[in-house]
Amino acid sequence: MSDGRLPRDAPLPRVLAALARLGFTEVRRGNHIALVRTNPDGTRTPMTLPNHRTLKASTLQTVLRQAGIPRDAFLRAYEER
Repeated sequence: MSDGRLPRDAPLPRVLAALARLGFTEVRRGNHIALVRTNPDGTRTPMTLPNHRTLKASTLQTVLRQAGIPRDAFLRAYEER
């Protein structure tokens, strides 16, 4: 991913691990997965992902934008193993 592009068919477990590295915790799972992050100023950032085996790049782009997560920050967390 060094080209700065989001992964095309990102496996859900790897996406969740990257989001956990960014401070998100899972609060509910059904057809969708609800996540939340408590920010340093005490505010909370919610995020909802579809509970699919893989996520398309366009879906990732949308949820990252809505949660205010820079693409580069997500990609760094996604590449960690």
